[in-house]
Amino acid sequence: MSTVQQKVPPLVPGDFLSREEFLRRWEAMPCLKRAELIEGVVYMPSPLLIEGAVFMPSPVSVDHGDTDHHVSTWLGNYEAATPGCRGNSNATWLMGEHSAPQPDDSMRILPEYGGQSRREGEYLAGGPEFLAEVCLSSTAYDLHQKLGVYERAGVKEYLAILLQEQEVRWHRLIDARLQLVPAPTDSVYRSTVFSGLWLDATALVAGDLARVLAVLQKGINSPEHKQFVEQLAARRRNQNPT
Repeated sequence: MSTVQQKVPPLVPGDFLSREEFLRRWEAMPCLKRAELIEGVVYMPSPLLIEGAVFMPSPVSVDHGDTDHHVSTWLGNYEAATPGCRGNSNATWLMGEHSAPQPDDSMRILPEYGGQSRREGEYLAGGPEFLAEVCLSSTAYDLHQKLGVYERAGVKEYLAILLQEQEVRWHRLIDARLQLVPAPTDSVYRSTVFSGLWLDATALVAGDLARVLAVLQKGINSPEHKQFVEQLAARRRNQNPT
């Protein structure tokens, strides 16, 4: 008896899908590099039809690419100095039953060091302690629909860089809401979750990576960062007593 193999339908922007169906369709489209499910709705680049062939582009502007690279470099340098923390770029996160966002950058405390997120198969699940998105403007869904998803997932800090406004917005989870942190007078944001994770917002917007990393190094050299590293090591020992 022969069986008929059913073709997996493609992802289409605006479709309403379950998280499982979204992942099934995306995994059947290896050429597609970016897609998100936000509260059951598919967000992705619109397909292009060129000479009868369908192409799935993932267009990224120079400004977006440069800024994203600087943010990931900033987080990568912090990770290198902070055992127990792990950065990530453009990975899919399973958040709740109806969402699978793909944030630009994240920083999480590993589970064995007391972190709140976990790995489920090929994906990360739950809410990382820190997320960053490079947004076109304040009207982007990163600051509306996605912000709500991050809030409910328990993301503790959320950095948004607005390209059109040339503005940095740092949000902190307070009373279960991601609330905007007032801009510091010296333009340096200091994480309350990752001690020593300092960001010079003015330098980031200006594309001054050297200054961004110099300010970060001051945070890494601070007594607070040293204490944080010791706390992480103690959590690891408590979870794995000899």
